[in-house]
Amino acid sequence: MTDKLLKAVEHPSDVFLRPGRIPHIWCPGCSLGSVTNVIIEAIKQSGIDSKKISIISGIGCTGRAAGYLNFDSFHTTHGRAIPFAIGLSVTDPERKVIVISGDGDLASIGGNHLIHGARRNADITVICVNNFQYGMTGGQVGPTSYEGQFQTTAPYGNVEHPFDLPGLAYSCGATFVARWTALDVRRMKETIIEAILHKGFSFVEILGSCPTTYGRRNQLREGLEILENFRKRTVLKHGADPTKTEISKDGPIIVGKFVEIKDKSTLTDNLLKVQRIAKATKARGL
Repeated sequence: MTDKLLKAVEHPSDVFLRPGRIPHIWCPGCSLGSVTNVIIEAIKQSGIDSKKISIISGIGCTGRAAGYLNFDSFHTTHGRAIPFAIGLSVTDPERKVIVISGDGDLASIGGNHLIHGARRNADITVICVNNFQYGMTGGQVGPTSYEGQFQTTAPYGNVEHPFDLPGLAYSCGATFVARWTALDVRRMKETIIEAILHKGFSFVEILGSCPTTYGRRNQLREGLEILENFRKRTVLKHGADPTKTEISKDGPIIVGKFVEIKDKSTLTDNLLKVQRIAKATKARGL
């Protein structure tokens, strides 16, 4: 009877989680738990050996995911997840390196690494959970905060233009670009599988719910209200021009797989090519 009870409380994702780190710190209504579970399912269904996967994250609420996942993982300093991931990828080309972090970490202090990682077409997958603000530090305006958004540092509404992350990644050279909301769990999973298997810089933006520091200041006090708002405004548009997918306060939210380019060499490809040339040159005594 005891064995049956123990089996009944097992979760299909248990093998991919670090039990000593559970329960997590995420707030009720936050979508990071469900997004993390989708990432686990995508990895399981990708067919890749879990021992050949590395999870890298930065600072912030989303960045805590690396500590909960039972893979080879590293929690970097603020904004440095992408350069760490690139270094790991080029030194072990057979390894699948996945960055999981938030909009504040990846697009602000880490923004320089985002644009150059995309420019180099580094062979990594970047999953950015965008909650439109700096959540962990109290709800300040961030690089993806839209005009008119209320936050602790914008009590009368944000006056800055936001980054459109899919457009930014594509313009800088990313060869796989997509966006989903946290509500689109099935489509999100399939896209993450494709992104992981893609050769080159793949960027997937997930619009997440943060009722604690975003929602309560913007008339969306519950996580479900934020998701319902996403549902009402979402427009599915595969192949959309990612430079025209900016999010506004009340406008449509365009989601889908926007870009997939398969014939562009990666940073690793180019480094290995130079390595072969250098070895051949040395062998000829030149």
